[in-house]
Amino acid sequence: MNNLLIWPLLVPLLTAAVLVLFRKKIAFQRWVSAIGSIAGLAVALVLVAQVKQNGIQTLFMSGWAPPYGIVFVADMTSALLILATALIGMFIVFFSIGSIDNERQSHFYFPLLHFLLVGVSGSFLTGDIFNLFVCFEVMLISSYALIVLGGTKLQLKETIKYVLINVVSSTLFVAAVAYLYGVTGALNMADLSVKVAEAGQDGILNVIAILFLIVFSLKAGLLLFFWLPGSYSAPPAAVIALFGALLTKVGVYTLVRVFTLIFNGDPAVTHTWIAWMAGVTMIMGALGALAYRDIPRILNYNVIISIGFIAFGLATANADALSGVVFYLLHDMAAKALLFILGGLIIQAAGTGNLDEMGGLLKRHPALGWMFFVTALALAGIPPLSGFPGKLQIITGGFAGGHYWLAAISLLTSFIVLYSLVRVFMAAFWGEERKKLPLDSDDGKKRSLSGFQMNRPGLLLPAAGLLIIIIAMGVGAEWIYPFVEQAGHTLLNPAEYVQAILKE
Repeated sequence: MNNLLIWPLLVPLLTAAVLVLFRKKIAFQRWVSAIGSIAGLAVALVLVAQVKQNGIQTLFMSGWAPPYGIVFVADMTSALLILATALIGMFIVFFSIGSIDNERQSHFYFPLLHFLLVGVSGSFLTGDIFNLFVCFEVMLISSYALIVLGGTKLQLKETIKYVLINVVSSTLFVAAVAYLYGVTGALNMADLSVKVAEAGQDGILNVIAILFLIVFSLKAGLLLFFWLPGSYSAPPAAVIALFGALLTKVGVYTLVRVFTLIFNGDPAVTHTWIAWMAGVTMIMGALGALAYRDIPRILNYNVIISIGFIAFGLATANADALSGVVFYLLHDMAAKALLFILGGLIIQAAGTGNLDEMGGLLKRHPALGWMFFVTALALAGIPPLSGFPGKLQIITGGFAGGHYWLAAISLLTSFIVLYSLVRVFMAAFWGEERKKLPLDSDDGKKRSLSGFQMNRPGLLLPAAGLLIIIIAMGVGAEWIYPFVEQAGHTLLNPAEYVQAILKE
């Protein structure tokens, strides 16, 4: 038993509870939110160190031994994702302090942000599949409020679609859990792993596995991503950075966890589906990134490409690929948060998100321009930045597993990622400077990534912190490899996870 496991949930929960009581005291909310996010990061660092030293950590709530009761589990995959969540949450809190307008901050913006972190952290740590649904709902309810907060026309329009899609996926999630419980009589993930293996994964269990695949693909944006480009263009940049870095990654994590731990008995069915979905997702994301001339859509389709790439690693499911999945997930969480922060700053500086109406920003904002360029290189997987080590491992694993066509697609889409983001850089920062267009508060399209003022000091500091991280992850990859290899080993050998919980 390890009570440390409850603190990644308890810290943001207590922070949010305090903030709710002081809605009108904006300065107080900023200080408490910042202190809470730093405390969450400290807890995450301790958790990673403890898992590294002592192996998988478990917490049986109320003393109920599994398979009864709720269990929280931290293997290295969960611990690293908790650390990434805390780190990104801290930087987005700092960015929000300077970027989110006072009106939004006075309507529970910071409490909602921390409640969302509770749901994300719970999703990474829970060892019970029904409790996973509960954590999803905590996360989603917070995201519903954050996406509509501000009430622009575009936000209201996209919120309806976003809520509808997630209500459908949550309904399917409950149905899938019910079917699985009806067949196995279990909800504990470790117990499910044992019972599915004993029953043999065929027939009805494969149908249930595909149902879970649909549910988590909707949430991650894997193939079923039609809702994502519009919904992630509606709220301010800080909110989109939070969504792009964390929400889709929770969906990806659940895919990885469920299809390495529970539904790993018939990869000819499940992992073949995942492979095809990964390939189509990368291709469609690349086409979208090439087709549009506005920054929000281009950045959102780059999110879709990365989801397909991570799914490629899951479909391969060998040692290199799974270690690469963990490394690339960590990189992509930090890089996407940085990408959307910088995208929002570019739009605010230019007064528009349309590439055809931009130009010459490098004269006034050189640091912003070069930070965006380095981020583009990292996302494309150019060494020695953070995108390269994970991408190399996944592609190496893909070749070893015989997925040559997926490896080829991933390499092609990496060039398209680079091209699409360098195109943004060239259009926004080169050429003659254009007159800044006014951001009309009633024009949702122009304000899609706005909601803040460039003249507030310190907006680039959170972005600079994230940039240092993605550079350090690439240059210092040899120090990170022992952690991601431990995570990949546990994913590849689910018996270790099962034994740590069931003590068999």
